[in-house]
Amino acid sequence: MRDTAVMIFAAGFGTRMRHLTQDRPKPMVPVAGRPLIDHALDMVQAIAPDRIVANLHYLPEVLETHLAGTGVQTVTETGAILETGGGLRNALPMLGAEPVFTVNPDAIWTGANPLQALRAAWDPAQMDALLMCVPVAQAVGYAGQGDFAVGNDGRLKRGPGAVYGGVQIIKTDRLAEIAEDSFSLNVLWDMMLQDNRLFGVIHTGRWCDVGHPEGIALAEAMLAADV
Repeated sequence: MRDTAVMIFAAGFGTRMRHLTQDRPKPMVPVAGRPLIDHALDMVQAIAPDRIVANLHYLPEVLETHLAGTGVQTVTETGAILETGGGLRNALPMLGAEPVFTVNPDAIWTGANPLQALRAAWDPAQMDALLMCVPVAQAVGYAGQGDFAVGNDGRLKRGPGAVYGGVQIIKTDRLAEIAEDSFSLNVLWDMMLQDNRLFGVIHTGRWCDVGHPEGIALAEAMLAADV
């Protein structure tokens, strides 16, 4: 990738963690003594991107203060929250026109850096998006069947098998085709699925969702076991 931009989705309310997020946005919830946003930044900074952008909404001043001096640019969403698709489109003037890495900071990873693995596998000639997928057996604390089935050629279909881990490379040009202001990136993925251009990479380590309070202890135990 000639020009590397990373979007960190940091605008969520953290409603499932309300007792922890009354005075801080969810990316500031600590895991193993450090805020979630810092764990995400470790992964992001390891690929030395040209730009890092984070969208803010709930208690934005807390994240603004924390990110000061890190080189992360921020864009604050006012009014209704834009979700992942609307948030990404809103940040495009700061991100540029090239494919973008996106990162959900409310997860902890072990094993190989998922962004480095995505970069190594990215083939824009056949891919419109490349998602980091975690086999259900490696998704700590996860009780579902998964989001996608990953084919032998890496093409994705909706179905059981692997969980989308919240890290991807995605082309952004077709965001302009979506009429809604607030929408999930699932809308864009469905367009790519129709064209057979949505791909996935299987993560070799483990992953834990920290979007709910129980995930904190699970993630800390996972990290401790990985040392």
